[in-house]
Amino acid sequence: MTDATAYTRPKYVGKPVQRFEDPRLLTGRGRYTADIQLPRMAHLAFIRSDQAYARINSIDVQQARALPGVIGIFTAADFDHIPEIKAPSKMKNYQATACSVLARDVVRYVGEPVVAIVACNRYVAEDAAALVDIDYDPLDVAVTARDAIVEGAPKLHEALVSNVLLGRVFTTGDAPAQIASAPHTVSGRFNLTRKTSMSTEPRAYLADYDVGRDELTLYDATNIPGIVRDELARLLKLDGNRIRVVAPDVGGSFGGKGSLYPEEVIVADLARRLERPVKYVADRLEELTASSQAFGEEVEATLAFDADGRFLALDAEIIGDIGAYSIYPWTAALEPVQVASFLPGPYKTPAYRGRVRAVCTPKPPTGPYRGVGRPMAVFAMERLVDLAAAELGISPLEIRRRNLASAEDFPHRIGSGIIWDRSGFQECLAAAEDAIDLPALEAEKQQGGKWIGVGYASYAELTGIGSRIAVAPGMPMNTGVETANVRIDATGAITASFGISSHGQSLETTLAQIVGEELGVKPEDVRIVHGDTAASPHGTGTYASRSAVLGGGAAIKTTRTLLNKVKRVAASLFDVDPEQVETGDGRIFVRDTNHSIDFRELARVVYADMATLPMEKRETLEAQETFDPFLGTTTSSTHVAVVEIDPETLAIKLRTIVVAEDCGKLINPLVVEGQVHGGVAQGVGAALLEEMKFDETGQPITATLADYLVPTSAEIPPMDVHHIETELPNNPGGFRGMGEGGTIGAPAAIANAVADAVSHLGIGINSLPITPNKLHALIAAASESQE
Repeated sequence: MTDATAYTRPKYVGKPVQRFEDPRLLTGRGRYTADIQLPRMAHLAFIRSDQAYARINSIDVQQARALPGVIGIFTAADFDHIPEIKAPSKMKNYQATACSVLARDVVRYVGEPVVAIVACNRYVAEDAAALVDIDYDPLDVAVTARDAIVEGAPKLHEALVSNVLLGRVFTTGDAPAQIASAPHTVSGRFNLTRKTSMSTEPRAYLADYDVGRDELTLYDATNIPGIVRDELARLLKLDGNRIRVVAPDVGGSFGGKGSLYPEEVIVADLARRLERPVKYVADRLEELTASSQAFGEEVEATLAFDADGRFLALDAEIIGDIGAYSIYPWTAALEPVQVASFLPGPYKTPAYRGRVRAVCTPKPPTGPYRGVGRPMAVFAMERLVDLAAAELGISPLEIRRRNLASAEDFPHRIGSGIIWDRSGFQECLAAAEDAIDLPALEAEKQQGGKWIGVGYASYAELTGIGSRIAVAPGMPMNTGVETANVRIDATGAITASFGISSHGQSLETTLAQIVGEELGVKPEDVRIVHGDTAASPHGTGTYASRSAVLGGGAAIKTTRTLLNKVKRVAASLFDVDPEQVETGDGRIFVRDTNHSIDFRELARVVYADMATLPMEKRETLEAQETFDPFLGTTTSSTHVAVVEIDPETLAIKLRTIVVAEDCGKLINPLVVEGQVHGGVAQGVGAALLEEMKFDETGQPITATLADYLVPTSAEIPPMDVHHIETELPNNPGGFRGMGEGGTIGAPAAIANAVADAVSHLGIGINSLPITPNKLHALIAAASESQE
């Protein structure tokens, strides 16, 4: 034992700790699913539908089956033992769709898997696929959501009542009456077209079956390993303790890897059936045409306000194009219902009516995407706010200032029922305003030449949603708790295990900072285990900006429980009261004494030395706790975009984007900045570039990266990020989620900036993405109407 006077307890939370993941990921030493090689591994390829809606007349596999190297060819009939995938919901009048793992009798979108081919390698599997002949009988279908809701439209699922899978109405006050009597109203129909997640790593699955133990391991590029494990147990009729789902390093998801896919079930089942490992890695064409997509929503809305610009009522009709199936587990409610839920935003609007319908069309299912519902909600609402400001001749900043909830309004309930806890709505607006030199921009506008525009977007979102609210409305699954296990082993090494699953969130760093600070050790001395169902009894994964809030909260609760154990054991060794024991610098000590040991010594005493401590004083140095924030936490932000448009080419250039956001206490400023920058980049894509297009027969016409454009570094502007750390007393660490915010605010801010730049032409921006071609069409239409 040495003198403990000099030991300190450093603070790690809030420090820009370099990411612990970077050394392996930046030097090519990451281990992704596609990197894993196993003995006797077979490879899987799929034949996918080239029809949007058609009956399968026949499938001829004889030539393909005879190809050397082919191990097996499978159609829907070979999976009769597997139940259909159905996403349940408690929502009234919800219609669940039945999805077999391979299309049975009918295909419902281009890209739906029809035949699975297993071969000795992927090349042989693809060669065999070219030899399979499938005869289809095309069927009449309504391709757009608007056409699909027309009475008498062909039904995509004959067993259902209609193409409308659900309908819901949110009501507070009498919005139609308020609008009818209001002195001012503005209206618009707004559209956010379909896009895809486009993560760097495509979907990839590798199943390994241990015949002797009857155990299945699925290596899966997913961000929801716990959800996948639980549903595989049901579908394959295996106990959960015989299935292990491991998400190794995952190269992004953005929601696209956050649902259960038929391919996961097929890979797992075939590994058991063939008694050998089976791997599938999607190619980019499959990612574009067969992975879940985002948006595809239309909002027709009216905002009423008084002569001072105070909002009186909001009325909206939302139609969501959810594709061919209600996706598991999030259901068809995920996107469109959340648009209606978040549409009132951070504003004080006394009356609200939001009517929403989720509609089946012959396209890939929509699923979670970074921001879920809020990019569309914020785009529609923020356009209405700017239209209202123009109607009254006041500045966009001033009308927001008059209507944003202020400190005295919290907790603030909006018309959909969401309750905002304390967050810096007004403070974010003020910080964003201070960051922009408006007089200089206005002066530049007057000089002519390039068209200059400034756009604003303010929003609020629920993050780290607790057990009171399902992430997807009506979903009968608890997504609102997170469990952590923190232990000190016999060598004194510290391991913390979670049910969350990082796919770019830097959780190995941020959670180690939290555990290290709470326990009094360096973050680099804490090993974080995540993305492995064997590590936690329950965990649903990483999505909906939940990992910092729920995972961080669970880490704090669990580590404090373990720390109390450490103090009690050390107190017995030192013969002092546990309250006198402190930790810091990796030591356990009593201040102003010579009582001091490190964690290795403590572990030796507890686990190996049977003489020093009496039996009744020994404690297992391990703790497990669960954290539930119940309602969730509010995150808010204001974005400002500045654009310039070339009057001749109509090329849109982003000059800068300012982000002022309140995500509570920052765990790691470097990580927060990275998340904001990445989110804004995706928001730029949604606003200016990315669009999944389909022709009148349902064929995708943007199925390559030559047609589906994603932002590069050339399109991403300089960003100016400001942090407002509003106190959050009901959360153990004061953390708020922030991983989705950049994607939520940027599209609306950019749309408002473009609208400001072309306001002298009398046109508005009501559909995204806005491209030079679309801008030209709007200008041409405006010119024709004036003639």
